[in-house]
Amino acid sequence: MSADQDRAVALAMLPLLGGAGNITGVAHCMTRLRLGLRDRSTVDEAALAALPAVLGVVDDETYQIVLGPGVARVAQAFEELVASRHPAPTAEQLAARGAAIRGAARQRNATPAKVVLRRIADIFVPLIPALIGAGVIAAINGLLTTLHWLPALVPALTAISGGFLSLIAVFVGYNTAKECGGTPVLGGAAAAVIVFVGVSHVSAFGQQLTAGQGGVLGALGAAALASGVERCCRRWVPTALDVLLTPTLTLLITGLVTVFGLMFVAGHLSNAVGTAVTWLMARGGVFAGLLLGGLFLPLVMLGLHQALIPIHTTLIEERGYTVLLPILAMAGAGQVGCALAAYLRLRNNTSIRATIRSALPTGFLGVGEPLIYGVSLPLGRPFVTACLGGAAGGAFIGLFSMLGTEVGATAIGPSGWALFPLLKGNHGLGSSLLVYAGGLFVGYLVGFLATYYFGFTKAMLSELNAPTLSERGTPPLGGLDAPPLSERGTQPLGEQGTQPLADPASTPGATARPDPL
Repeated sequence: MSADQDRAVALAMLPLLGGAGNITGVAHCMTRLRLGLRDRSTVDEAALAALPAVLGVVDDETYQIVLGPGVARVAQAFEELVASRHPAPTAEQLAARGAAIRGAARQRNATPAKVVLRRIADIFVPLIPALIGAGVIAAINGLLTTLHWLPALVPALTAISGGFLSLIAVFVGYNTAKECGGTPVLGGAAAAVIVFVGVSHVSAFGQQLTAGQGGVLGALGAAALASGVERCCRRWVPTALDVLLTPTLTLLITGLVTVFGLMFVAGHLSNAVGTAVTWLMARGGVFAGLLLGGLFLPLVMLGLHQALIPIHTTLIEERGYTVLLPILAMAGAGQVGCALAAYLRLRNNTSIRATIRSALPTGFLGVGEPLIYGVSLPLGRPFVTACLGGAAGGAFIGLFSMLGTEVGATAIGPSGWALFPLLKGNHGLGSSLLVYAGGLFVGYLVGFLATYYFGFTKAMLSELNAPTLSERGTPPLGGLDAPPLSERGTQPLGEQGTQPLADPASTPGATARPDPL
């Protein structure tokens, strides 16, 4: 969309969300606009969901509006629109607003597990753009190295792609402290100890430490600990000495615990994750692929799939690629196959078919939310058959893992066809491309067949393929079920004089059919 279109979408959404005064925060991930709202009762959710640009809404800890891949531009336009119509709040207003949001969030969250998963997602989601960029550059660099092209450029690309990944622990620490209520830069400083090369001169539990040991898991722990120490210091350190003692004590205590304990534990935990995934894919790859590929769509629907990022990142640090992402990407293949089958089965439903046509291109590129919220989830049964397609594709890739051919991704974020440039495995790029392409084909095929034959009941097909009032035109006299004038022996209206048309709702035995959507 153009900038004018982005602003038009923002303009259409703002009044339905209660106006600028009801917006307390604006953020976004890859496909969703995430909003903080002062009063959710003022939101016209039905009208909001009916906007052409809106693919779905999720009423969660933050109010989420699914807009698809162009969400970043719409978010910027929306934020500018809110700022222009709402004066900057005072510090007191911000504090009161934050307290209200936190209180409402605590009431809505049913389990502590959901809180943990959402916080993990909030830590890693801001890192995704850099992870994608670094991963794509690393893939290009690997291709140049394999083909022996532009050798002078390879070291530069290595530095560009590896710079962020080598310091990702610092960014994780920064975001973790921010989520835990600490000073972000202190969280980043605490995590920086893990990647400092000089840590290799330290021994813990009789073993020499290595730079990066513990990775993102260690960074999470170090930053969370730093936030806790900082809060304690704020309570007990005298105000006159706070600016000097609090950061010093925070880094000193956290650093010593990290070096002489946390790095050792987190390092073994990271190794255990890599070992467990390797064992699982080698011994039970079919079952693991079936389960992961089949359940990933519900995770995407709930917005909890981002909680898997620490596992992906740990595997990339340990092995250079994550074998889980290609399997999870099969969920999108099942969704595409499901959408194609729905397109053929619902030949008379122009609304759903138009939605499928607009959402399929992003579906092939691995962005599944437009198809989830626009097609399969509202229909019900097709969502289940789409999951079956994802399970079949995942099982296909898992089978090859059991046979010794691993397929992995060097970065996280892209999926579908967009994942091809990031593929890497233990038997070369050619094998990885073939296995992944085979998995996509299986996912498409099973998702299509399962939806075509089992995704719709006869009643569903009859209702969804029934023409709407607008498609059938003006109903004849006597209601929707009355025969046409030519069959009743009556004269046209022009010869009889002006007569009001009978209201279908007031005609005995006549029932107006609702629009399928």
